[in-house]
Amino acid sequence: MNEMEDVSGGKQNLALGLSTFAFTMCFAVWTIFSIIGLQIREDLGLSDTQFGVLVATPILTGSLSRIFLGIWTDQYGGRLVFSLLMLATSIAVWLLSTVSTYPMFLIAALGVGLAGGSFAVGIAYVSRWYKKGQQGTALGIFGMGNVGAAFTNFGAPFLVVALGWQQTAQIYSVILAITAILFFLLSKEDPVTSFRKKSGEKPVSVLMQMTPLRRLQVWRFSLYYFFVFGAFVALALWLPRYYVGVYGVDIVTAGMLAACYALPGSIFRALGGWLSDRWGARSIMYWTFIASIVICFFLSYPSTSYIVQGIEGPIEFNITIGIVPFVILTIFLGFFMSLGKAAVYKHIPVYYAEHVGSVGGLVGMIGGLGGFILPITFGVMNDLVGVWTSCFMLLFLLVSIALVWMHFSIRIMERKLVPALLTLPQFPEMQELHEDCHAVTMSQKA
Repeated sequence: MNEMEDVSGGKQNLALGLSTFAFTMCFAVWTIFSIIGLQIREDLGLSDTQFGVLVATPILTGSLSRIFLGIWTDQYGGRLVFSLLMLATSIAVWLLSTVSTYPMFLIAALGVGLAGGSFAVGIAYVSRWYKKGQQGTALGIFGMGNVGAAFTNFGAPFLVVALGWQQTAQIYSVILAITAILFFLLSKEDPVTSFRKKSGEKPVSVLMQMTPLRRLQVWRFSLYYFFVFGAFVALALWLPRYYVGVYGVDIVTAGMLAACYALPGSIFRALGGWLSDRWGARSIMYWTFIASIVICFFLSYPSTSYIVQGIEGPIEFNITIGIVPFVILTIFLGFFMSLGKAAVYKHIPVYYAEHVGSVGGLVGMIGGLGGFILPITFGVMNDLVGVWTSCFMLLFLLVSIALVWMHFSIRIMERKLVPALLTLPQFPEMQELHEDCHAVTMSQKA
């Protein structure tokens, strides 16, 4: 892109810093129900299913809005779209503090969920400031805004205890409105939008922006993000409830322990972007999925009592994951999810440089839907199955499917690109031996 040549490092850093800060504030608002929802659940006497629907509803709006917000960003620029989005969300958060019935909470939660659409705006805006070799790191740093979930899990419980959930929502609303104003005043038009306005070029039509969405590869990336991001959001929302229900801790302790998961799930995204630039996003996805399968396997094992008929009589023992190893395992899960989130979005500017907004919006939408569907599913499984660890059983199945689909897709692609791979023996490491045997056979025939 010729318009990228005149972009200084100072302008790039300003755009990245402001976008990351704004996304952090939006993400903190987006996950606010993980904390205030606990008090609302108690006030209204909600079941686990109803609670799951409540905390997941903002995720629905944030997910569905990503695709058209991404397209609007491609057309009108991230500076304008990001600012208006934050202002609209701040109004919805303030109105949240005025409702009192469950149906009205669900309606208000839909407005709060607009904060989640900020990701599609941010990745399109930030990617336009950097060249391809730098985009993985830049988008990884931007994605660290997920740390907003940790801020909410850590700080919101203290506000709720001290001021009540209504005043907590109002404080969040004011902070987000101030962020919107500062972002608009301090940020600059991205170089692509600026170049297009100066040249008089018209934005690409919505239909053209949607063209890449026909490709199966885009939907495969979406499944990856359904786990690494959707499951991350779902657990950030669900873990406070899990800690209270399983380990009997209070709301403040539950929030801080959930923050231990959300924090590495956010701050190491920059590392994931750098690793993706250096070693390739595909390798990082393998690391993420394999590690997540192992961790989810252990987390999904329910507390179980055994009676073994020993030589001298029955031997009784119990297998239970204590709170300390549980917290440690969730920290590692959050770490690998953060690497995977960066790796998924490293793919998009490389494969779809002219459609980052639309493709990134769709992938973000499907990933965000994971944050909507999974908490509801967790609640339903709790009510129907009656096993707390059933949520991790579901995640184990989900990440296993993602790994298998990725691996076989890559193998098929490799064989299409390199036909010589089809001629390899069943065990490629035996190729040299096969060649030697073939040479001996040919010499004997001669």
